Amino acid sequence: MRILFYSPDDEPEAWIAALAKLLPEARVDIWRDGEGTPAPDAQPAAQHADYALLWRPSAAVLAACRGVKAIFNLGAGVDAVFKAGVPPPAPLVRLDDAGMGVQMAEYVSYALLRYFRRFDEYQLQAASQQWHFLEPYRKSDFTVGILGLGVLGLQVAAAVRQFGFPLRAWSRSKKDVAGIECFAGTAELDAFLSGTRVLVCVLPLTAETANILNRRNLSRLPHGAYLINVARGGHVAEPDLLALIRSGQIAGATLDVFRNEPLPAQHPFWQEPRITITPHMAAQTLVDESIAQIVAKIGAIERGESIAGIVDYTKGY
Repeated sequence: MRILFYSPDDEPEAWIAALAKLLPEARVDIWRDGEGTPAPDAQPAAQHADYALLWRPSAAVLAACRGVKAIFNLGAGVDAVFKAGVPPPAPLVRLDDAGMGVQMAEYVSYALLRYFRRFDEYQLQAASQQWHFLEPYRKSDFTVGILGLGVLGLQVAAAVRQFGFPLRAWSRSKKDVAGIECFAGTAELDAFLSGTRVLVCVLPLTAETANILNRRNLSRLPHGAYLINVARGGHVAEPDLLALIRSGQIAGATLDVFRNEPLPAQHPFWQEPRITITPHMAAQTLVDESIAQIVAKIGAIERGESIAGIVDYTKGY
């Protein structure tokens, strides 16, 4: 078995070592460049590969994978694959979780509790040596709404639920989850937003969800609502969010993802104290967990069995 590996963001050694432990019979060929021009031996290697493990592939990489049985995306979000502009030539398989759900639930829980317990305000007070008690918020007034109820969204919901916050969620298709008030489709988006005090975005980025966090939709939230985005920067209409924060309609935001990363030094978000910025670190891909999942799915494919996580090209996730 031959496997092609490509990632412009990672050194391949850790991935190859993990593969060697669980799939020692496989030969791994590395497409080493990050500019879309293959190394001299990359093209033949791709032509003979049985499977491809890719992250942010260029059009050249995808075009060279025509003979593979499946392409495994080394992350939960597959929007970078579609940005290459070349339809994947084989079934595209996303990581279902591989340790990212727990990390994302931790991040969202921290951001939610930091705002709910007013730690951001206490931090500002401490910086100027002020000692003032702030009236606690009532948990019953803090309905948490989750945009996206897939594998990661369910993990976030489970974490939030244990703190006793009222919980609701919105998804493209109708879902029924115990303990969550569920909304679905465009027709129910306004109703979902109107009762959400803290909005958490965990959506995949598609043509339908791009700019979903715009002036119109964010204005449907109650006055003083808070935003947490751990999905993709392309969901946020950044000028709209900034204007709504400055007007007080949105109290603040914790943002882990941005349209341009790294966030440019001149970006106005840096100067807005009500926006907390982190460098796309809410949920990192864990190598060992990811390879264990991929190897299990390769085994299932080789046995002629169906697997979970195959991307629907028409939906984009």
